[in-house]
Amino acid sequence: MMLSDSCFWRVYPSLRGPSALEWSKRWLVALLLAGAVLAACPTTAAETERVRFNEDIRPIFAEHCVACHGGVKQTSGLSFVYRENVMAGGESGAPAVVPGDPEASYLVERITDPDPESRMPPAEHGPPLSAVEIERLKQWIAQGAEWELPWAFVPPRGAPPPEVRRPEWCVKPLDYYVLARLETAGLEPSPSAERVEWLRRVSFDLVGLPPALEDIEEFLADEDPRAHERVADRLLASPHFGERWTSVWLDLARYADTTGYEADPHREIWPYRDWVIRAFNEDMPYDQFTIKQLAGDLLDEPTVDDRLATAFHRNTQTNTEGGTDDEEFRVAAVIDRVNTTWQVWQATTFGCIQCHAHPYDPIRHDEYYRFMALFNDTRDGDVDEDLPRLDVPLDRKDHARAAETSQRLSQLRRIMHEQVKPLAEDFNLWRNLPIDRANSTGNTRLQIREQDDGDGRIATEVVTDGAVTIKSRFTLEAPLPESLQQMTALRIDALLRDPKSARRSPELGFVLSRVKATLLPVNDGPPVELDFKHAFCDEAEPLLDPADSLQDDNVGWASYSRQWRSRFAVFLLDTPISITPGSRIRIELQQDRATSGDVPLVIGRGRYSVSPSDDWIQLQQSEKFISEQRELAKLKKLAQELPSVSVPVMEELPEHTRRSTFVFTRGLWLDKGEEVEPNTPGILPKLPAGSPPNRLTMARWLVSKENPLTARVMVNRVWAQLFGMGIVETEEDFGTSGTRPSHPELLDHLALRFQNEHGWHLKQLLREIVLSATYRQSSRITPDRLAADPQNRLLSRGPRLRLRAEMVRDQALVLSGRFAPKMYGAPVMPPQPEGIWQSVYSSAKWETATDENRYRRAIYTYWKRTSGYPSMITFDMPSREVCTIRRITTNTPLQALVTLNDEAYVECAVGLAGRMMNEGGEEAADRIAWAYQTSAGRPPAPGTLEDLVNLLEKARDLYMADQDAAKKLGLTPEHAALAVVASAILNLDELLTK
Repeated sequence: MMLSDSCFWRVYPSLRGPSALEWSKRWLVALLLAGAVLAACPTTAAETERVRFNEDIRPIFAEHCVACHGGVKQTSGLSFVYRENVMAGGESGAPAVVPGDPEASYLVERITDPDPESRMPPAEHGPPLSAVEIERLKQWIAQGAEWELPWAFVPPRGAPPPEVRRPEWCVKPLDYYVLARLETAGLEPSPSAERVEWLRRVSFDLVGLPPALEDIEEFLADEDPRAHERVADRLLASPHFGERWTSVWLDLARYADTTGYEADPHREIWPYRDWVIRAFNEDMPYDQFTIKQLAGDLLDEPTVDDRLATAFHRNTQTNTEGGTDDEEFRVAAVIDRVNTTWQVWQATTFGCIQCHAHPYDPIRHDEYYRFMALFNDTRDGDVDEDLPRLDVPLDRKDHARAAETSQRLSQLRRIMHEQVKPLAEDFNLWRNLPIDRANSTGNTRLQIREQDDGDGRIATEVVTDGAVTIKSRFTLEAPLPESLQQMTALRIDALLRDPKSARRSPELGFVLSRVKATLLPVNDGPPVELDFKHAFCDEAEPLLDPADSLQDDNVGWASYSRQWRSRFAVFLLDTPISITPGSRIRIELQQDRATSGDVPLVIGRGRYSVSPSDDWIQLQQSEKFISEQRELAKLKKLAQELPSVSVPVMEELPEHTRRSTFVFTRGLWLDKGEEVEPNTPGILPKLPAGSPPNRLTMARWLVSKENPLTARVMVNRVWAQLFGMGIVETEEDFGTSGTRPSHPELLDHLALRFQNEHGWHLKQLLREIVLSATYRQSSRITPDRLAADPQNRLLSRGPRLRLRAEMVRDQALVLSGRFAPKMYGAPVMPPQPEGIWQSVYSSAKWETATDENRYRRAIYTYWKRTSGYPSMITFDMPSREVCTIRRITTNTPLQALVTLNDEAYVECAVGLAGRMMNEGGEEAADRIAWAYQTSAGRPPAPGTLEDLVNLLEKARDLYMADQDAAKKLGLTPEHAALAVVASAILNLDELLTK
């Protein structure tokens, strides 16, 4: 025990002095009087022990204080979440904490107040602090009241592996951290698992499938010390690796083949699932895997795969139910993207601060919306068509060609837009039409008004008045200006009714399905329909092209379905139309679209202008323009010829069309407070200076070495998949309200290796873990170990876990001999019980596959959010309506009912029985022993074999007595009886666990 310097000299001041000659005497006195000093200073040891804020103090605040003095509720203006607030004090003006002086700290006064009415916390909020907690707080203040960020927000620290008593046990560096913790707890690691146990474990962990009998035999016969390494390398190279780890990622991505909510219609998004499989198989570095999914569309010259990866955040739900507000559910999708990003990459309950500051961690309310601003500028808008979409060629050989075509199309459109823009925006080239007649079909009423722009110009506008009828067709007429001798273009301005208000709450948009214009000559001459050849608008690459408004049966130019800025489009004649004085023009606007809630989308406030300028004609007749138009048409045709599937993806709005983002007061999207700029929370490193604050910069920030969370979170997720529980048990919450790491130094060690030595490569990380001594431990449990380490948090044994839902299904398929290894493609529909899949508002039905698709891996099964595949739901697969970080394993009788009775599993039992007859020999006992060893990897115990033989005899007797029952299955009595035994084997705990 060390002697406190301050305590020693306080008791014996006469021994203090500068003379070096008396130094030896002083030490002699000190040694002789050490016992007396310790007796006089009973708190000496406590004073020298450094109190750690995160380990000792923050938990006290979290348990006793922050309910009233936290991020949400700050009674008396005091919060124990923010250091500056604690040091400054609340409304009383008395500092809650005075560093170095516990007696002057108001906190100490209140927690030690003998009066229960005054003491903190109040009795109705919980018991008073314990003597130990009070003493700890006093020590912390006396030692300077040092404050720390929550542990997860402190960058990982590199440190050499700890010293252990049994270094020979360690195979990998991670083993030292595990063994040191075991030795501290007085535990020994378990013996190594038997080879078959390890092989079965690693096979499920790396590829999600059981080892084949020949793999077991080969491994058992391989006496080379590198045998385990060869197995790991073979499994990591398997194409099934990507399928196994994609099943984990799809929970995070809330992947489904439907859009969700009540109607839950079909969505073509399976190419995204295939992209994830390929990414895992190719061992794409996790930093690139992250960037592509969050912002692949913003990369320079993005490939088809780069853009397809962004479907990660188009897995959000789309509400197509009648009566819903598209803007409300667009905002809901953006909020979901924010929360999902923070859960998946930062393991932070960021969603808490949508309505208020974080209750426990120092993240403020407005910081949520600063981060939300990074996601608030995408084109999607909760529309039924799931726009924007990407045509993904079915043949991957066409991907490069498709990307090349898309990039050239984009380049051409931007070039042409730059030619049109100066003319379109030149006010001197346009003549406002003085509309004098405005009619509409249905009950829609139109008003004509004069509007002063504030710069001396008066313009005629047409506005809707009151309720608007669906599919309204406007007919507008105006005299052409007397000075107009020719007409070369028409301009339509779709203006905001209230521009200031629309920045906060976007107005209803419009869809111009068809536009026509007719020249009405003077003296009742025959009308002349104007033949517009080209159309452009205020965006180079609009989501919906104004050229489509010149054709029937197209969507047409639109602000779909909300509008927060004024829009314009120009429609060009390729030859001038001569104007006779006194002529009029008639404009017909067909507007056929409505929102999901059947709210008509029409131009609520419009201005209409014509241009007499020859500049439009010269532009269209220029060789450059003609060449660009020809190339554009050729490229469009080329793109349409490629067999493709249209997938919803992310696209960014052009810079000049960006939305404004506001703080939602109490999280209510209709109640907007201050406007905010894109940024990240102050608790984490800032976005890199000089980079635009967008999704790409944010994605790179997530995987930067300055971010303390991303590598930790992914490493912890991998660890949880292998061991059943993460180093941080609450995989979704690394914050104050989550669990502390069981092995913090190990977590940091793995995170730094993953980032640095492994270069973000998942396969290298997995290889290191599965070859470690920690992973290779036997999973056998003794009573002593169970008592000392009930949840295996200390890793005193190997993992023994129930298989994931997909693995339960896939194992049965493999053992049945019917497994179809085909990869990729559209989702499939294996057998499921009748009457489960009932789709409202559609005639969609579950069409059970009759070909090889009936036996595909579970990851390819069609997933409907409102009616998930029932057998996998029973084994804890989430509905995927929202991001699910970890599945909580349940154990219910329903699971046995599924694996014993579900048609899909009965088929697998029949298939295994067929293999028993064909491959297991002639004798019943031999067949059963073969099936058991093939399934479990080891021969059955004598008693087990005897039980199974007895089961076969009873089943055989039953089917012989009732042969019709076997015939209904299409089987002989012998085959049916073996199927009963096969079902029993498939239902053994030994098979349903790894």
